[in-house]
Amino acid sequence: MNATAGEKRYTKLTQVQVDQICMKHERFWAARPGGARAVFAWTDLSGLSLRGRVLMDADFTAAILTDCDMAGAVLDKSNLFCADLQLANLTGASMKRVDLRGACLRGANLSGCDLFEADLREGALALPDKQTGLSYVEISMRTAEATYANLRGANLERSKLSGIQAMKADFTDAVMKQCKLVRANLKQAIMNNVDLAGADLSGADLSGASLKDAVLIKAKTDQWRTHQADLSGVLTDKPVGTDVKQLPYGEMLHDHAKWVDTLGKAGKPSTFDNADLRSLGSIRGLNLTALSAKGAVFYGLDMRGVQLQGAHLEEADMRNCDLRGADLRGVRMQRVRLDGANLEGANLGALVIGPDRLMPADLREAKLRNVNFAAADLKHVKLDGADLSRANLENASMNLAQLEHVTCVGLRGQLASTF
Repeated sequence: MNATAGEKRYTKLTQVQVDQICMKHERFWAARPGGARAVFAWTDLSGLSLRGRVLMDADFTAAILTDCDMAGAVLDKSNLFCADLQLANLTGASMKRVDLRGACLRGANLSGCDLFEADLREGALALPDKQTGLSYVEISMRTAEATYANLRGANLERSKLSGIQAMKADFTDAVMKQCKLVRANLKQAIMNNVDLAGADLSGADLSGASLKDAVLIKAKTDQWRTHQADLSGVLTDKPVGTDVKQLPYGEMLHDHAKWVDTLGKAGKPSTFDNADLRSLGSIRGLNLTALSAKGAVFYGLDMRGVQLQGAHLEEADMRNCDLRGADLRGVRMQRVRLDGANLEGANLGALVIGPDRLMPADLREAKLRNVNFAAADLKHVKLDGADLSRANLENASMNLAQLEHVTCVGLRGQLASTF
């Protein structure tokens, strides 16, 4: 920062003052008397709490927010231009379309944060000129920094991070679809299981980074650097295993449906083990009861209303699949990957196979992070060893005892009923 910028003095606020400003802002948004938009520009809020506050469209320009507790805060469309957020707690905060150009997020915790369409590019700080009253623009550009930041499970879809400095940052399980990462410095970053479908990584430096099981479908990787990076298990546009286009899949699906409808008297069951089914695009509403597709890749398929009772889908990749209203009773899905899938209203109850005999759905050791289970039937589902972090269980039916041996960090929603 140059000399002129250095003359700008920060106003240190107390927790009482911050609370008063926040309450006025909430009245402002509710169109109640006495309301006023929150303006924290050029203030020092270090160490204070904004936890759970609703501060949409607030102004934090160049504010000092180091070690500030902002967990669960709603900051959509707020201006955090060149703000200092070092070591801040933004766990689960909503920061959709927020302006973070030139901001410092070094060591900040943004786990589970929603940064949809956020802008984290570099920015030049503008200051008032005391003599002329005109705006003065700082000559040097500030690069947004997120070194050592925790962005596990964050939603960065369509965010602008071009040029960001994010060395050794943790993006594990983050959603970064169509994210702009041109010339980003991601050296030694942890990007395991990150969804980078359609992202622009042109010129990005990922030297020494870990991208195990990351999704790079339709991603731009021109002149990116991946020296000593771990790219094991990365999902690209290249088919994994047997390309379904090499199989008579139309005939196979027809025969399988006929086999199911005639109770095995006609047709025959189909096997898609270790096949890449992505090119099917949709299997919506098909009756695929007892299908065998172990280790198959379903990524992103439209599977709404599909019937997969008793199907064998062990170790399949079903990330981002749309399984709304699907019938999955008695399904075998041990170690399946369902991160980001939509199972709203899906039936994962037990399959009745005889008098007093039930076959529960088996999702042991499954990856179920960020899955939408809203209004789903999860009665009797085996979940031991599964990872349900940040999953939505709003109005789902299940027994709380099923979560005893499950990783369930950041679970959302309230269960409709238990049994």
